[in-house]
Amino acid sequence: MRFIATALLVAASLALGGCGYNTLQTEDEAVKAAWSEVVNQYQRRADLIPNLVNTVKGYAAQEERVLVGVTEARARATSIQVTPEVLADPEAVRRFQAAQGELTAALKSLIAVSENYPQLKSDQNFRDLQAQLEGTENRIAVARNRYIEAVQKFNGTVRQFPTNLTAMLFKFAVKPNFTVENEAAIARPPAVDFGTAAPGGASAPAAPAGAAAPAPAT
Repeated sequence: MRFIATALLVAASLALGGCGYNTLQTEDEAVKAAWSEVVNQYQRRADLIPNLVNTVKGYAAQEERVLVGVTEARARATSIQVTPEVLADPEAVRRFQAAQGELTAALKSLIAVSENYPQLKSDQNFRDLQAQLEGTENRIAVARNRYIEAVQKFNGTVRQFPTNLTAMLFKFAVKPNFTVENEAAIARPPAVDFGTAAPGGASAPAAPAGAAAPAPAT
């Protein structure tokens, strides 16, 4: 009996491998891992924003509308959690993508505002935060592309015959992917200007007396 049970187990394993079950499992885990990296990079960006906002506020407190917009967009983006377990929900992925897109737009507005404040642009803390933000945006783009590729590969396996029969049997469904209409805009990092000279070649003046001290970088 033990021999028969072992033989049946081996036969079942070979059958599952031949019908694509192992491939589906492997590619499903790859999608989850790629998604986790996307979330990690977006969180890294969110962690930079409080210091960035505080630094800008020290030189451009009158830009309240832009500062509030970034803060509120960050709050919306971080309130939406899409875990690997709910990646099969297209609406959840859409909400996550929309919230992150709004934050990207708000950050671009904030960077654009900095062009009007030479003293802010020359602040070392602000320059460091800009550099970190640009690097993070690049990492987000890489992580998103890897996720897109992982989902495309998984979805192709789910749809193709005879693996599609195994997918239906074990409830592997096609996963939603990031939309491509605005992929180029999202992947493009905010413009960063590291110029420290004021018009005419003179060095930018020091911060005015009474200006709030920039928050330390973390």
